[in-house]
Amino acid sequence: MKSVKNTLLERRSIRRYEREDVSADDMNLIYDAIRNTPTSYNGQQFSVIDVTDPDVKLKLFALIGQKQVKTCSHFLLFVMDYNKISLIGEELGEEVPDFNNTIDGIAVGIIDASLAMMSALTMADSLGLGCCPIGYARTVAPEAVSTLLGLPKKTFVVCGLSIGVPRETPDLKPKMPRDLVIFHDRYRDDEAKMTEELIDYNETIKKYNRTREGDKTENDWATHILGYYHEAMGHGILRAMQRRGFDPRL
Repeated sequence: MKSVKNTLLERRSIRRYEREDVSADDMNLIYDAIRNTPTSYNGQQFSVIDVTDPDVKLKLFALIGQKQVKTCSHFLLFVMDYNKISLIGEELGEEVPDFNNTIDGIAVGIIDASLAMMSALTMADSLGLGCCPIGYARTVAPEAVSTLLGLPKKTFVVCGLSIGVPRETPDLKPKMPRDLVIFHDRYRDDEAKMTEELIDYNETIKKYNRTREGDKTENDWATHILGYYHEAMGHGILRAMQRRGFDPRL
């Protein structure tokens, strides 16, 4: 098993996998890491669906469009979940407030599900497995994905995670330097210097994309991310969430 230091500092997104199943023992460790995730209030406002059926993975691949969905050994979908607390609250005769219809409630569910994904990713990586988080599991076809997974109301897919035996070791992707991420006591107030550092980082990513092993691009960081923001504006996530039993306008 890899050390915590190596697990966290050498993490890479792995998109190509061997045709080999992840062992049951390894998956049980991943499940237990998920179960031990810290959550808001210990409310555990999430659930995880582990997809291994090839037919279901193919259907998800057709919706999500990323090949690692169908080639991985396990595709985990992390779901914010207010269904379970509603079920027991009603059974106990307790009033169940519409916390899921508040911005805080949605944030809590997203945070819990995201922390659970990081627990799974960290454990899997420490075991020598490869993982790739997939946000498109949330955005591209939320209604179709929810129907395929049989999700009840008050649940919503937050993210996916492909897990498998790695078939590649891609170059380590450059992240922002520490001074652009970690601030002390207050937010940085030197915008001109910060902008210079962001420009330098932008060039670092452009060079990485141009010289990395495998597929090469001319993408920089800022233009690529802003392009995703423009695309994401059309996903209609609010309407999808409202259909799933979440309405943050209330």
